[in-house]
Formats: sequence, C-alpha cells, structure tokens
Amino acid sequence: MTTHAGKERADRPWAAFAAFVPTRAAFAAFVPTRAALAALAAMLIALAIAAFVFAPPARSQGESGTRYTGVASCAGSTCHGRMEGDGTVVRQDELMKWQEPSTPGGAHSRAWAVLSNNRSQFIARNLGIGDPAKAQMCLGCHSTAGTAPAAPAEDGVGCESCHGPAGGWLASHYAGVGTNADPDREMRDKHLANLSAGLKKLEDPVVRAGVCVDCHFGSAADGQFVTHRIMAAGHPRISFELDLFSSLQAHHQEDADYGWRKFGAANRRTDHVQMWAVGQATAIERSLALFQTRRGTEGMFPEFYFLGCHSCHRRIFDQAKPVRTGLDNPGRSIPEGMPAYNDENLIMLAAAARLAAPALADQLAVRTAAFHKAMATDRPSAVAAAAQLSQTVAALKSAFASRSFSGADAFAMVDAISAKAISDRYTDYSGSQQAVMGVDTLLNAMVSSGRVTVGAAAGIRGDIDRAYATVKDPNAYKPSEFQASFGSAVRAIGALR
Repeated sequence: MTTHAGKERADRPWAAFAAFVPTRAAFAAFVPTRAALAALAAMLIALAIAAFVFAPPARSQGESGTRYTGVASCAGSTCHGRMEGDGTVVRQDELMKWQEPSTPGGAHSRAWAVLSNNRSQFIARNLGIGDPAKAQMCLGCHSTAGTAPAAPAEDGVGCESCHGPAGGWLASHYAGVGTNADPDREMRDKHLANLSAGLKKLEDPVVRAGVCVDCHFGSAADGQFVTHRIMAAGHPRISFELDLFSSLQAHHQEDADYGWRKFGAANRRTDHVQMWAVGQATAIERSLALFQTRRGTEGMFPEFYFLGCHSCHRRIFDQAKPVRTGLDNPGRSIPEGMPAYNDENLIMLAAAARLAAPALADQLAVRTAAFHKAMATDRPSAVAAAAQLSQTVAALKSAFASRSFSGADAFAMVDAISAKAISDRYTDYSGSQQAVMGVDTLLNAMVSSGRVTVGAAAGIRGDIDRAYATVKDPNAYKPSEFQASFGSAVRAIGALR
C-alpha cells in the first residue's frame, strides 16, 4: 500500500476519493406492492422491538466483552450499512467504504480474499504451508479469525480487529441518544461507557498505534510477524506510518458530533502531528522489543527483518576499479560492510524529539549511536543496548502523547525532518520513504488546523507526488534524486508558512 500512498490518500481534504455508491436506478426494477411493504414494515418493527427488549446490557471486558459478533452485526441500514452517507451523527455508509473495491479504504475487507490470488499461492508454495487462506502464518494478520477463531475468516480484517470484540458494548452502542436535555453530553457519556465495556479508544494515538502495529509492523503473537524468510518467499516489505495509514482507512468524518463523542468538545479534532510522532515512537519501540526476544534470530543467523534491506540487496560489481555502493551515514557507528539496523523510525523520532522533548533528544542520539555500535559487537551487547534505547523511546512516546501540537508545530516538524543533521541520514530507501510520508501527513495537519487552505495544499500536490515517485521502487532508489525532489517538496511547504 505504501507504494501508492502518494496517489491514493483516501480522505485527504485535497484529494478525496469518489465513493462507490450504487444508483437508485439499480433498484427500480423491484417495486413491491403496498401490502408487501406493510408486511415488511411490521416485521422490521417487531424485530426492532425484540432487539431493544431482549438485547443484553453492556458487560465488562471480563464477561462477554471478548465475544466477537462479526461484520454482519454492524451492517444494518439503521447502523453502518446504508447505501449513502447521509446519517445525522455518523455517515452510516461505513460498511460500504470498508468494502470499496481497489482502494486503500477497502484493503481490510480484501485482506483474506487476497490469500487466494496467484501471488499468495506462490508465496505459500515457497514456504510449504499449504493453503494460505487456512494457514495461521497468514491468518494472524489477514483475518480477524487469526486471533478470534469464532469470527468468519471471509470477513477479512473486520470491524472488531480495530474496534475490539463487540460482545460487551454492541447493545449500548446502537441504543441511540437524545433521551435527555443534553444529547451531546449523553453521546459522550455513552461512548465512555462503551470504552469501559471493551470498545477500543482509537482516538487515543497510543491505543491506535498499539492496535495497528500488531499487523503493520509485527507482534509476538502467532502469525503476526513477517520474517525475512516470508519476504524472501514473495511477501511485500513491511512499512508503516500511523497517521497516513489512518487517513487511508478513515471511514468517518471529523465533525462536531465526532468531537463531542471522542473528546468531549465540539471543536476538538485528531492531532495529526501527535498521531504521526506517537506512531514513529511505537514502531521503533515494537521493533526493539521484538529484536530482544527469540524473534531476533533465525537459526544461526540474525533475523534479517530487523536489518536494512539495502545493506545486502545491492548490485555487486567485480571490476578493476571498484564502485562503492553505499553511503556514509552519520547516525550509524558501524564498520564498513556490516548490515545496519533498519532505523527508518529512529530517524523520524530524532526529528520529532528535537521539537517536543529536547532533553530526551540528546539521550536518544547517544543511545542510538551506542545501539548501532553494539550491533557490531555481539548479540548480548546489542540486546542490552536495545533495552536502554527502548527506555528513551518509551519516554518520548509518553512526551508526545501528553503534548498538544499546533499548526505552527507542523511547519517546525517539516523543518526538523529536512534539517541537515536529519536529512544526511537518508541514505537508504526505507528512511527516505518515511520522510516523504512524514511531510505528507504533516501537510494534512496544517490543513486540518486551518494554517493552510485546501486549495494551497492541492497546489503543491505535484511536489509531494514527485517525492513519492523517488521512493516508489526500492530497486530504482537513488539518494541524490530523492534529496532533490524531497528538498523541492519541503521548500514548497515552507512557502505556505
């Protein structure tokens, strides 16, 4: 998905997708009689009354809260299954957006289906795992059923993979509001009650990041870690950026209702700069945590998933005048010829830390250098250094989560990402890709905060897309070309200040 991120930003204000909405004409051929309509209405009323009367009350997560109800439980036309997004509180066509064909917005719904395509079958044959649509190695991330066997596998990554098992909160979730004089407060109180009953607080960047990285970066759970062996078999390289990917998957609009429900104030919205910074910290935190476990090795070899791909995947020249294929990286204290840790998120974190927590930024720089140096010593030294670095990363994540960021901060963060001390570290494809996604999501933050107009942002879309083009193909990545296009995009954003 990241390959096309520059062209397919689902709900970006300046590049919105046209939603797939079947026309009313498609249903014109079906014209029921008045008697049939009356019977249908009576049946629906009876079902609604039964659902209200007999629906179990919300229970704690320790009771029925871990019960998965499946995507179908969200699909009613009075809930999230409408053909048009014309609901008064939420769009109510969220299921349709979740199922959008061939767009990032519909990727979760297609996650299980892709396991039957030719590429997945090829990967499965290489790994010797049989049918990938039934293999836990794949289901762990490609279907809610991978972690909740009772869920239908064909749902793919369903609603409850992100929002949590609905057994404890579904009944109160659809009960509605408007029964007292302050519906906004009632809506907020109901949301808080649902959170206590097991609904995941995805408006909290720390919670959202923790949910997303399980699949988009890896976890200790069975079937939720894409090893180097799996990538060698043909699986795409793993990459993740929380705020950009959240925008690609957003099935909702942030309006006054959303502000009341999620944050308790009509004017509150998602802090995109904070979401980006917390996402970067969570990704490297998870990476370092997994590196310290048994996942850090594969037989007698290190687990190459943790190492920069281009450390090894470069063309080899055997000629009288050898050509050096790598570049010096001031952030890595490692000898020439040794593979580097995949530090794309560390680079972004270093930029964010300078703005949000300068004292921790210095500590991060020292411990990052110590970790890279320890990687050239032995595994015990590297694990010990990773543990030290993890402490700093965790502290930075807490600092980001407790700090509000303004539109002016978004400009300052773009400056930090493009500063020479940071940009000199963009010697690899993965770090450069994170830099482009970073400026893209920060530009969105400027629009959301009102610092930049939608029209102005659209006017520099070409500069962002040219930067994306330089990281579209890892085999064609050239640092000099990236630096030029990225610099042009940053200057265009700076001109909007």
